[in-house]
Formats: sequence, structure tokens, C-alpha cells
Amino acid sequence: MRDPLSVLTDAFTSFLFGKVETTRLPVRTSTGQAQAVYLPTAAPGLGDSGVIIGREVYSGKGYIYDPFQLYGQQLPAPHWLVLGESGNGKSALEKTYVLRQLRFKDRQVVVLDAQGEDGVGEWNLIAEELGITPIRLDPTAALDHGIRLNPLDPAITTTGQLALLRTIIEVAMGHGLDERSGFALKVAHSYVNETIVHRQPVLSDIVEQLRHPEPESAEAMNVAIDDVRAWGLDVALVLDRLVDGDLRGMFDGPTTVGIDLDAPLIVFDLSHIDRNSIAMPILMAIVGVWLEHTWIRPDRKKRIFLVEEAWHIINSPFVAQLFQRLLKFGRRLGLSFVAVVHHLSDVVDGAAAKEAAAILKMASTRTIYAQKADEARATGRVLGLPRWAVEIIPTLTPGIAVWDVNGNVQVVKHLVTETERPLVFTDRAMTESASEHAADEALRAAELEAEQRAAAFVEQHLEQQLGDSESTVA
Repeated sequence: MRDPLSVLTDAFTSFLFGKVETTRLPVRTSTGQAQAVYLPTAAPGLGDSGVIIGREVYSGKGYIYDPFQLYGQQLPAPHWLVLGESGNGKSALEKTYVLRQLRFKDRQVVVLDAQGEDGVGEWNLIAEELGITPIRLDPTAALDHGIRLNPLDPAITTTGQLALLRTIIEVAMGHGLDERSGFALKVAHSYVNETIVHRQPVLSDIVEQLRHPEPESAEAMNVAIDDVRAWGLDVALVLDRLVDGDLRGMFDGPTTVGIDLDAPLIVFDLSHIDRNSIAMPILMAIVGVWLEHTWIRPDRKKRIFLVEEAWHIINSPFVAQLFQRLLKFGRRLGLSFVAVVHHLSDVVDGAAAKEAAAILKMASTRTIYAQKADEARATGRVLGLPRWAVEIIPTLTPGIAVWDVNGNVQVVKHLVTETERPLVFTDRAMTESASEHAADEALRAAELEAEQRAAAFVEQHLEQQLGDSESTVA
């Protein structure tokens, strides 16, 4: 109870100045009703045109992303960098993204698949579902007529062939070609192309010409024939490795007949190649140039080039320069390059730091899954992420990532439909223990209803996309 003096004081004040406070009766309500009092706040989305990824964590809104729709408006470049430690959902995101993009009739995808289990690549199941035969590059299959890609394929321009040969040699040697070695390679390549017309020239023809150069080659530069032979010796030894060494069988013959470059999905299965050997960057270089000259065409198709274990590209200065040119060239022809790496330190601290920085700068979209705190801080500094995003990266759970789309930073939960699930999660039986499986089943039971509703929304959106695409094409 209030004391008499306070009551008297309040009464006198009210008499002079009027009542200054009102007494409000308490209102009992539910949180569902009270939430209408507070205006909803959420970061702006990326529009409603494109491929649905999942939902934005804080607002619950659907998150839709498509570099081809955003390019020129919200994106200066259509290229995409995906980061994160293993087991956090990078693979699931890549696979569902590709499957959803392929719902559009004007999309085409190439995947460099560097991982795998049971003797096949990670993308093998998806390729089979779509009726696609992966291009499996395997040096052990040389005697069984394995698939070959010819660096001297006539589909590649003469200039492109010479550039590819130089890149292969520089990657293998670890340094650039000097002028004399470059001259020996040039004259050998020119002679082979001029004299072999009844079949596809192959690498063994170049090796033979380097070992036994024509006198005309020496006369053109007014040097001795023995000098030309000596200049080309190291080059011949490097190329001989592709012809008769540990890399034989993949590039030492005509391109295998039947490789369908018009298929909606093209998978290069590199899972049989040692990731830490020099073979991997050589493969990346050959495939990159081969695709540049045979796949990317001005036909109004939107193409996606997805590279697993992309540090093999960015860690080699010569391969990085090649792909940097490919990215600049491809942007004019509707190419979106997707690079997937575990740690940013794999590339920014490597031998090709300058080239890596240039490629990272081209990636206007960055998706970061869970990383350790130190790695997250380093990633944040390099990519210029806001402080709040850097702080939550170590706390992210599998399937949730920070998305930075040209400065639009949001936290997104990736959703996988029941139709996609058996194609996406192909290694769970190999990686889960019984206790993990039981815990996962309990968690899925608790979230099943919400996930089904979200997945139904995704399916509905995909069907709408397909209808819109068919109307556009028609």
C-alpha cells in the first residue's frame, strides 16, 4: 500500500498539471498473437527467379539463387566458390544444384569428379540416373582401350594445341619453357600438323619429331640440327611420359569416338588418378583446354563447369593462368565456373597465390560451410566477410552455410527433396556408425513433418520452373 504523503503529492500534481501517467490493465495473450506487434525483419533476398536452394535461417524465407538470372544486375560475374570441411554438405549442395539446373532445357553441365568410392566417381549414380556414361580417365585401363582425349584433336585450333602442349610441359617441369625449348616444340608441332593429314596427329608424332628434327627446322633459324635436337630433348622426355610412362593410355591416341559433348551432363571421372601426383594438374590442363575449344560455343546455352578438389587447378600457376583465361572467355558465352575446395589456405598460401587471388576475385558468389575458428577468421579476411558471419561459421551445423552473393550475406539451410536424397547421399553406409545412424534417425523423425513441407515447396517450385522454361523455349 502507498503511504499517505505519496497519495497527496500525486493528487496535487494531477490537479495542477493533469494526469501524467495512465494505468494500463495487463493483457494476457499468446506469442502467436503478440508477434503481430513486432514488424518482421529479414535481409533482402535474391529474387524469385532461378533455382531454389533451401530457406534462409533467420527469416524462414525460401532462398533462390541462379547466377545466370543475377548476372549483370546483382552479380558482376557468374562464378562461384564453395568452401568447407568434409561432411558438412558441400557435395549434397553441388549435386542438387546441378540436378535442379538441368530442369531447364538451355542448361549444360560439366563436372570434374576427383572423388569416388568402389572404383567409380562420386557422380556416377547421378550420371546413370540421367543415362549418361562418365568419361573415366584411368591410366590402368590403357591396355583395355580406355577413354582417350587427344591434345592434338583437330577440333582444337592449331594455336590451342600449341598452348596446351606448352601448358602440359610447364606443369610437369614446374617452370616455364625457355625460348629454345619453346622453338623446338613449335617447329615439331608445325611439321606434324603439315605432314600428317590422313589421320589425327598424336603425341607420339610430336615426340618422334623432337627426337629427330628435320633439317629444315635448323635451317630456318640458321642453327645446327644437333642444337635443335638438344633444345627439344627435355620437352620430348616430358611428353614421353604421356605416351609410354605412368600416364599412358589417356592422351596418346585419337580422341575416343562416342564422347557426347551435347549431353546435358558430362562427367569426367578422375577418381582413379592420384590426387597428389603431377598427373592431376596435367589432367586439369588438358581437360580445360579441350573443353575450351570443343565445348564452349556461342549457341545461347548456359553452361556450368564444376570442379571438385579445385585446389589442383589453383595451386599450379600454369593451370591457374589457363583457367583464368577460360573464365574470362567463358563469361561472354554464358559459363559459370564452380570451384569446390576444403580450405582457402589450400590456395592462397600455395605456389600460385597471385593467380589464385585473381580467380577468387572473379567468384562473386561464395558459400562457406563450417570451418574451425582460425580458418574462419582467415577466410573472412580474404573474402571480406562481415564480423558476424565469421563468428558463426565455426558453429554451423551440416547443411547450413553462409552465402555471400556480391555482398548480400545470409545464412541458408540447404534442403534436399526425398526424390534427390538417394542420388545425393551415396556414402552414408560407409561413413556412419550404428550409433550415428540411430541418432540421425531420431533427429529425422523429429524434423520429418517440417522437412516434408519444405521439400514439397521445393518440388512445386521446380515444377513451376520447368513450366516457365518450356514456355520460354517455345
